Amino acid sequence: MSPSLPSPVRLCADALGFAYPEQTVFEGLSFEIGPGLSLILGGDGRGKTTLLRLLAGDLAVTAGRLEREVPSLFAVKPDNPADDALTARQWLARRRAEHARWDAARERRLIEGFALEAQLDKGLFMLSTGTRRKVWLSAALACGAALVLLETPFSALDLPSRRFLGGLFKEAAGSSTQALVVADHALPEELADAPLTAQIALGD
Repeated sequence: MSPSLPSPVRLCADALGFAYPEQTVFEGLSFEIGPGLSLILGGDGRGKTTLLRLLAGDLAVTAGRLEREVPSLFAVKPDNPADDALTARQWLARRRAEHARWDAARERRLIEGFALEAQLDKGLFMLSTGTRRKVWLSAALACGAALVLLETPFSALDLPSRRFLGGLFKEAAGSSTQALVVADHALPEELADAPLTAQIALGD
């Protein structure tokens, strides 16, 4: 018997704000994120990382309201030093064990599309920044989590990998059960014509 479909993710913000004791990061954000592809765009220091942490539930809002319905989450960082001693294959196996809806066929497609097969038995510390990010993206896009949060995913990727990733994100835009949220400094060229669930502008 196949597992039932997960409840769709929903994130609804009304006049959302976050501030540290002596610094307001952002204020007055209102948006709704559901299944599909959503973008958070903003320059350095405008709060992209903070907003992703709020969506993940790692931080509490300091103003306004954020309603979170998140059945499952992928918010892993690509460059955690604690993972350095693991091979890429071991790291992927750990992520696979954490996600009940992991798609093994999709993982194989991602490894092939990112040309990672020859890198899987190397330690993460041995990999270039771009290759390590491809391993991270393979987990993010195979995990099956209801909410996937990715910050600057195109960074350090070669052109063929950027194009491959752009195609995958456009596929994700049609999902009825998964919300993929991408934060970046500006709209990536590869997503210029992608259908979006939401676009949140934090300013330059």
